[in-house]
Amino acid sequence: QLVETGGGLVQAGGSLRISCAAPEFDFGNKAMAWFRQAPGKEREFVGSISAGLSTTYYAESVRGRFAVARDNATFDLQMNSLKPEDTAIYYCAADTAVWRPRNSAMTSTPYVYWGRGTQVTVSS
Repeated sequence: QLVETGGGLVQAGGSLRISCAAPEFDFGNKAMAWFRQAPGKEREFVGSISAGLSTTYYAESVRGRFAVARDNATFDLQMNSLKPEDTAIYYCAADTAVWRPRNSAMTSTPYVYWGRGTQVTVSS
């Protein structure tokens, strides 16, 4: 099971790094993604990274502010210039494939492993 850590309360304009890990789970051969869900809203794609070439995709709302990173044991999301609208529960997800085209990678369908989420709250 994937476990997210590092969530918390941060002021607008600040930074936060959240991580995803799992015992005996090899992140190195799986495409990984972060999703988030704000209160009253549907879960939405944040960013992803493929295995191998580490191709990344980002939602337009976070492009240039957020960055995903991975190694074989962890999968991180660095969040900079945070805004109140970034407040949400952030979920880590893992695919069984090493890569998906953009349109597929940005949906929740390919991801079969999910964490329980970590709360990120950005105050104004």
